[in-house]
Parts: sequence; structure tokens; C-alpha cells
Amino acid sequence: MRVKDICISLRPREKMLQGLYLDDAELLALILEKGSKNENVIELSHRLINEFNLLDVDLFELMKVKGIGVAKACKLVACFKLVRRLNSGKIMNVVLNKPKDIANYYMHKIGSKKKEFFYAVFLDTKNKVICDKLISVGTLNSSLVHPREIFKEAVRVSAASLILVHNHPSGDCTASEEDLKVTSVISKAGELIGVKLLDHVVVAVDDWWSWKKWVYLLYWKLKI
Repeated sequence: MRVKDICISLRPREKMLQGLYLDDAELLALILEKGSKNENVIELSHRLINEFNLLDVDLFELMKVKGIGVAKACKLVACFKLVRRLNSGKIMNVVLNKPKDIANYYMHKIGSKKKEFFYAVFLDTKNKVICDKLISVGTLNSSLVHPREIFKEAVRVSAASLILVHNHPSGDCTASEEDLKVTSVISKAGELIGVKLLDHVVVAVDDWWSWKKWVYLLYWKLKI
């Protein structure tokens, strides 16, 4: 069915003009504007949403999709790059007092990614976020996450402390031995430099793990 054959009041543009709710495919259809010979723009939008992580999609992968040419691919990548940039600024100047505060933000930002993204979040003396920095992409490894890269940025922004965050694409947020090794290395380096490691948070789509919370529970378990 062509979009022109859909009842006027149910077309995405008309629904938006009426202030009605639009699902993800309808919103994407407004950006794409046109479909292909075999799919209307709403059907194409559904297929793209089901087949790709649009927040991190590759331009040339998109161009392989039937119905997506250079213009549409560039428009989509530009839109989602803009979304990422706008979202990345939302954590700046936020005061972090609990592991859940940072977990909620990064669950949304990297929880659904198919690769591991490792961030360092830098804070001032009042636990207010100064900035975050992507340190590595790929399986977390202590040889890849070198303290030099993290603390060079910490010194540059005059950070008093930092929090490490990365995602587990498997959905299981339990820290691995390598996660704990990285945490230990960064914590010891921070003590020498004077930039305290406050926490290491592991996130997935709808779950998270906190090194700080884990150490606290382990301490009381051993004490008991």
C-alpha cells in the first residue's frame, strides 16, 4: 500500500500536525520522505529499525539497503549523529552521588551497542561532571586501556576524580576478571596522581553493575 492510499488522518505528517502520537517508524518515515517501488516509506522505516542500530549505523551499510541511496543514507547518518551529540551534553554539569545516576545515563547511551565502549567520566571536587571521553572500542583489555590516556585527560580538565563506564553487549553486567583488573590498575594509578577512581560501572540494555557497590557488599559479607 502506498502512503497516498492511507487515510489522510493516519499519515505521519498529518498525525504530527494534529499533535498525535507517532511510533518510531512513522517518525523515521518523516525523515526519509519516500520509500521504494516495493515498499512504502513506513514499511522501509520498519525494516531499517529492525535490521540496524540506527544510532550507530555505518553510512555505507545503509547504502546497501534497497531503497536507500546516497542522499537518504547521508540524511539518516547526519540525523543520528546530531542526536548523539545533543545527548552527550546532557550529563555535563550533573552532580553524581550514586552509581545509579551514571548507570541510567550510560544504559541509554551505550547499553544496546554490539561492541564494548569504554568511557572515562571526569568530575570536579563537588562530584559535578566536567566531561566524558571515549577511551576504547572493542573487548575490554588492560593493554588497550592504558592509564596514560585516561589521566592525561584528567590532568587536562583538572579533574578531582573519575568514574569508568563500559557496556556488556551480552546483557550480563557481572564484572569479568579483566574488568576487575582494569579497575585495579586505574585505581592504583589514580592514587599516585591524586585523581581518585570513584567507581567502575558496567551497563547493558536494562541492567547495571557497580564496582563500588560490589566492594561494599563484599566487605560486609566478609565481616559477617
